[in-house]
Amino acid sequence: MAQIGVVADDVRPPDIDETPLKAEQPRPYCIRLARQKALAVDADADDIVLCGDTTVALGRRILGKPENAGEAAEFLHMMSGRRHRVITAIAVRRGDRLWQRDVVTQVRMKPLSDEEINWYLSTNDWRGKAGGYGIQGPAGAFIPWISGSFTAVMGLPVAETASLLKAAGYPLMKGIQ
Repeated sequence: MAQIGVVADDVRPPDIDETPLKAEQPRPYCIRLARQKALAVDADADDIVLCGDTTVALGRRILGKPENAGEAAEFLHMMSGRRHRVITAIAVRRGDRLWQRDVVTQVRMKPLSDEEINWYLSTNDWRGKAGGYGIQGPAGAFIPWISGSFTAVMGLPVAETASLLKAAGYPLMKGIQ
């Protein structure tokens, strides 16, 4: 958000159930969570609420935030040498209006050795990250190719976020007509 000059007045984490619905596909899942998060935040009518969700999809399988190092290792083994999708959905709410976008980026992870996976797990960078990795950290060394938005893979697609905030009336780039 600092890239576009946005400073949050407050951070209010929404309390929602992030469990995928039965047979829910990754993209609709991610879109639903961003929307539910935006609607769950208690805010005044003039407040602008920005929420998002990122998930990693390997085919139809949703790879959320791993609960432990074993699950993170499982995710990394599954993605090793393969392409996967990173889906990031954002929702902006002001009063009872809601603006929403989602971005799908194709990512290829190089084939990983057990040594590389164990090293990465030892960094603890996998904690709290969809798919068990963050492209902006040490795992960036595992990603030789993406097609789409790098900032969306990091968790917040900057261009789309700026567009939605402007639509909601946030004063981005003050003085530019």
